[in-house]
Amino acid sequence: MPDPTSKQLTGWAAIRKGRQRRPGEWLVERGIFLVSLSAIVVIFLIFAFVGNKAWPVLIGQTDSSRAFKAIPVEDMAKHTPKELQAYLGVTEKEWNEMDETARRTLMEVKVEEAKENPTDKDAGLDTTTWRHLLWPHQWTGYDKPEYIWQPVSPISKYNIVPLIIGSLKATLVALLFSVPFGLGAAIFVSQLAGPRLKEWLKPGIEMLAGIPSVVLGFFALIVMATLCQKLLGYESRLNAFVAGLALGLAIIPVVFSIAEDALTSVPRSFTQAALALGSSKWQAAWQIVLPAALPGVFAAVVLGFGRAIGETMIVLMASGNASIVSWNLFDSTRTMTATIAAELAETVVDGHHYRILFLIGALLFVVTFVSNLVADVVIHRLKSRLEGKA
Repeated sequence: MPDPTSKQLTGWAAIRKGRQRRPGEWLVERGIFLVSLSAIVVIFLIFAFVGNKAWPVLIGQTDSSRAFKAIPVEDMAKHTPKELQAYLGVTEKEWNEMDETARRTLMEVKVEEAKENPTDKDAGLDTTTWRHLLWPHQWTGYDKPEYIWQPVSPISKYNIVPLIIGSLKATLVALLFSVPFGLGAAIFVSQLAGPRLKEWLKPGIEMLAGIPSVVLGFFALIVMATLCQKLLGYESRLNAFVAGLALGLAIIPVVFSIAEDALTSVPRSFTQAALALGSSKWQAAWQIVLPAALPGVFAAVVLGFGRAIGETMIVLMASGNASIVSWNLFDSTRTMTATIAAELAETVVDGHHYRILFLIGALLFVVTFVSNLVADVVIHRLKSRLEGKA
């Protein structure tokens, strides 16, 4: 009976022998492995960085309230150093490095800030809590509870619902525009077009992916917005509809490329059998090939969704950037990505506005991860059903 240990040794010996005989191939394989590993590590580090910046908001350690009770300078001795550090917003190290004069100066500045606090009843609210991030509040001067994103104001308002609705509106329009065109083009190129036409048509569509998003945004801003307003007669020139159409132009190559690969990978015997039974080419493509390639087509749609919801420049230039809670596609809107791009450079580092923007970035990460996870589950179920395993 053969010794399994000897077989294992023989296998390792073969691997070492292969390295010695083909060192170039072995180096290339190691290089590909390291590049793949580094990509995974970089993605993890980015998510960790964004999550770390958003963490204080998640656990309720931030406070945006503008109303506070000032501590007179003469009452410093009545409070512990930790209480004074929290009151002044300094660390223990910074507190220890300051002399008594510097501490008293900071206390005097804090007293002057208290005199300038807004007298509004909402000044004492911490608007970075989840209650104010996701639910409406009846602010002073408003007749009813409202969802408001207004970070730069005497009382900062950080409700992210208008941004979520804006992102969904633009993404929905983009998918409704790009999926039919991208999928239709993929069916035509893979199943109906002749070889010579396919050689020109496929590279031409895929070349759209090389157009910079800022160019598409500029085209939407200058040309598409004016043209659509004249044709449809709506009031707001820049809106979710225009931004969605421009996003659709960016998504079409993604949907087309992946869907075309999925349709082409279906065995030709499926089409030949359908044609032999009297089907037309269109019937064979629509009723035979498309259902067989459904997992790949679904993956194309999911990747298109991820591309749309994560796009920045197009929506920044073409959406109007008005944080309005409205499901009307012809109203100006503001997306999460455009908000991050427009406001991050203007915030105070580690301030509550700064951390809220990182929270929005973390939310985008979560949405993309969940959508890909759900897509993976659905694709595996579709494959199992098509293969007769379920």
